Amino acid sequence: MTYDEPPATPGGTVTLAGRGAVFASPARITELYRAHLPTATRLAYLLTGDRATAEDVAQDAFLSAASRLGGLRDEAAFGAYLHRSVVNRARNRARRLKVERRYARADEPAPYDLPDVATRDRLWRALQRLPHRQRATLVLRFYLDLSEAETAARLGCRPGTVKSAVARGLAALRAELGPDFSREVSDA
Repeated sequence: MTYDEPPATPGGTVTLAGRGAVFASPARITELYRAHLPTATRLAYLLTGDRATAEDVAQDAFLSAASRLGGLRDEAAFGAYLHRSVVNRARNRARRLKVERRYARADEPAPYDLPDVATRDRLWRALQRLPHRQRATLVLRFYLDLSEAETAARLGCRPGTVKSAVARGLAALRAELGPDFSREVSDA
């Protein structure tokens, strides 16, 4: 990157990125640009750790400081004003990145355990060996999470029939899969 000259308008006054006319001669702005921008860029690099970001921060800070040049009481304080502007812009950028990263992390899906395929297949095979009514009541009650009354309505039977079919189906699954299976399923 070269620090030759800031952009000038054909009319002779320097206009900085639509911020309005600067109350200093183009030669004075160019002189300040050459004198202060390399130091401001180094400062920005030390604060951000990234060259491209440092150049952007330093350029923005210079534009802001130069647009207020006419309002400075002591033009010799321009360097200090520019450095303060670089520090503020680097800090604001770091805050903005911190917020962006926090929201980006919030958008990530929550980690989950991979399903235990062997346990699922074992349960599926055992469920397929149950009589139709027991299998249907277990699926409606536990997979679709229906109440006993809703399950009875869907199957066209009484709620007592659903209770007994669920009890017999669970007993058959426990007998086939073993007593520790319900713990395996709840842990998985």
